[in-house]
Amino acid sequence: MHALFDHLNKMALTQVSSNKCAGGYQKVYEHESVELQCKMKFAVYLPPKAETDKCPVFYWLSGLTCTEQNFITKAGAQQAAADNGIIIVAPDTSPRGCGIEGEDESWDFGTGAGFYVDATEEPWKNNYRMYSYVTEELPKLINSNFAADPDRMSISGHSMGGHGALVCTLRNPGRYKTVSAFAPICNPIGCPWGQKAFAGYLGADKSTWEAYDATVLAASYDGPKLDILIDQGGDDQFLSSSQLLPDHLIAACSAKKIPVVFRRQPGYDHSYFFIYSFMSDHIKHHAKYLNA
Repeated sequence: MHALFDHLNKMALTQVSSNKCAGGYQKVYEHESVELQCKMKFAVYLPPKAETDKCPVFYWLSGLTCTEQNFITKAGAQQAAADNGIIIVAPDTSPRGCGIEGEDESWDFGTGAGFYVDATEEPWKNNYRMYSYVTEELPKLINSNFAADPDRMSISGHSMGGHGALVCTLRNPGRYKTVSAFAPICNPIGCPWGQKAFAGYLGADKSTWEAYDATVLAASYDGPKLDILIDQGGDDQFLSSSQLLPDHLIAACSAKKIPVVFRRQPGYDHSYFFIYSFMSDHIKHHAKYLNA
């Protein structure tokens, strides 16, 4: 049965594009997602080392409105990944084309805004299962189709994706070797973006929201030692409009003695120009734990 499952997994990927990059290959694949019940694309960077050895995997979760394309064309991560022998996997940010009424009405809810939760409310609950997609379905797919070491994975992301990376790590102690984030939404139950998304996907009972809030999860974290790296642009409009709330997360981590390196980077905004500027630092941070 396992052989059949592996065979089905291998059959399930369709290559959409492949470009040689930094000695390796930047590829995009499409597959039929079981969790999301739709066709999904994801990007995978295969470093030169993946031709001969199993490599650790760095998962990148993007922010609102993004697809798998933003990171691979703008972040400039491929050279550092090649140098450190790391596979990078960048999924999309939501299910696509599900035909759910209202899915395309706003940029911060529905399409491009899955918030890395498993929705429990109609009409979202059958498709909007990005948490399970990222933590369960996608790693299985990657591990069975590429030269990935299933015991060495880490996760990072930007904004909504930084929220996703922190939540995936804090909810699954020991699964990810390390975590980092750029301008993450640190306390979604306390900001307009999070409140809108969680009300829609998870319903009116706010106690259910806490399972997807990094600040709440950090306050009760009881797993292996973490070393969290966060970069935050000093001129980020969403920092000043109280969407990100990093101080809340830092306070929760310091109360639990969870080490956080929080770097406020003067003059930088919320864009990929900011991410590009510090990406190699993040890859090095991950490499330290992935290649230990």
